[in-house]
Amino acid sequence: MKKAMKLAKFKACICEGAAERAIMDILLENELLIFSKSELIDDDIIRCRDAKEFESRYLRKVFDDQISVIRILDREKENFKISKPYKDKIDIVNIVTSPEIEMLIICSEDKYEEFCKVKSKMSPSTFCKQNMPKLKYDKKYETIKAYFSTPEKLVNAIMLYHQKHQSSGQYTLLDLLKKN
Repeated sequence: MKKAMKLAKFKACICEGAAERAIMDILLENELLIFSKSELIDDDIIRCRDAKEFESRYLRKVFDDQISVIRILDREKENFKISKPYKDKIDIVNIVTSPEIEMLIICSEDKYEEFCKVKSKMSPSTFCKQNMPKLKYDKKYETIKAYFSTPEKLVNAIMLYHQKHQSSGQYTLLDLLKKN
């Protein structure tokens, strides 16, 4: 059972890749997240996977409060070790999009069951490329942003994926959505 998510006043949102960044930008721009752009360090999403680089670029600023580092990644095991001087000020929240962000497209296209039949032999991104040629799928920011140009389509895909795929106690994108 996962704990209820509690975020600090200051937040840093770090995305693993371009597809994740596109998803988060759509949700942020449409005010669908439990935090706003103005609550983020530098008022934007960060692309920085290395903890030491993150510390030197963002934590050298003076913060009088805790900082929640929200990491959007496809596997929880990715190392992000904060050094001792910052450990008490940082709360790391991993949002796992396992196995891949492409699962949102698979759900949106109503192909989840079809994918489940071949998932032992094929990754979600390969499935998208081979089974949805009209999409001309790639992992580029622009492709994902265009595909989910209607925010409701993205939210529905997140909800559908959550219904079909159990998260085994990990936080998912659903946990970041405002509850309506």
